[in-house]
Amino acid sequence: MAESESHRATGRWFVFAATVLWASTATLARFMFHARAVDPLVVVELRLTIASIVLAACLATFRRSALRIASADLPRVLVLGLFGVAAVQGSYYYSISKLGVGLAILIQYLAPALIVAFDLVRGRRVGWTMIVAVLCALAGTVMLVGGARVGQVHASPLDWGVAFFSALAFAFYIVNSKQVLARYAPETVLLYTFAIAAIFWAFRNPPWVIAAAHYPPEIWGMFLLLGLFSTLVPFTLFYMGLRRLPAAEAGVIATSEPLVAMVTAAVFLGERLGPMQLVGATFVVTAALLASRNKPEATEANVERG
Repeated sequence: MAESESHRATGRWFVFAATVLWASTATLARFMFHARAVDPLVVVELRLTIASIVLAACLATFRRSALRIASADLPRVLVLGLFGVAAVQGSYYYSISKLGVGLAILIQYLAPALIVAFDLVRGRRVGWTMIVAVLCALAGTVMLVGGARVGQVHASPLDWGVAFFSALAFAFYIVNSKQVLARYAPETVLLYTFAIAAIFWAFRNPPWVIAAAHYPPEIWGMFLLLGLFSTLVPFTLFYMGLRRLPAAEAGVIATSEPLVAMVTAAVFLGERLGPMQLVGATFVVTAALLASRNKPEATEANVERG
């Protein structure tokens, strides 16, 4: 019994460490956008490219079997890469650049509640807990957006639209990743979807355009940090924790990410949410917690949003 509890405790620390890395690297990305004037979509492309290269090298060295994927599954993986990862990452980092770290992450945390709302619209039977999750998400969203009007955020309707699209894209990914994650190891799905998303964004920022920008070594070091510590390392930690914990428990721990993000953004960037937004943040995190407990696939796919 003691050994089992120790096993679970280690899993909790792994998941928490992953959420700390996801939240803190979002703050680093925001710093690059504003203090170093780096295009958010360039950051997205290079982060995905670096993560794909390192992950491919690791799998080729230690788990060559994880590189194989059936040709019949390629269309589904392509859809996940384009309309899941590419859409999520591009809109998420754009939102960070326009709305700030805390707001961008909190709005994406609407995704589990959106899945529940979609079930309600389709007439599926949903428990009262899930209805409460949707209501909390709605109330929290109103407070986050309403509080921003009198706060420090000066975002256009387009900026807000992209932020909410990011939550929708992540909800789409969660729903459509279930079958692929059931057939392949998470690292296989990550490799292919990250690579597809990186290639997609390379059409927007071709390699020669990025090379012509002549980024200094400091910026390339930040690209590397994001590629490794917002992707590969937290992904590894998260799934090490998930193997030791029920998905619902891991999901509860993962809801600490917005709190960590708001703290790091406040300390390093001076970003702070207003009183109404803090109440709204509580509602959104509560909604994510309630929905994720009943939607374990949301927890298992959470690594794609980091």
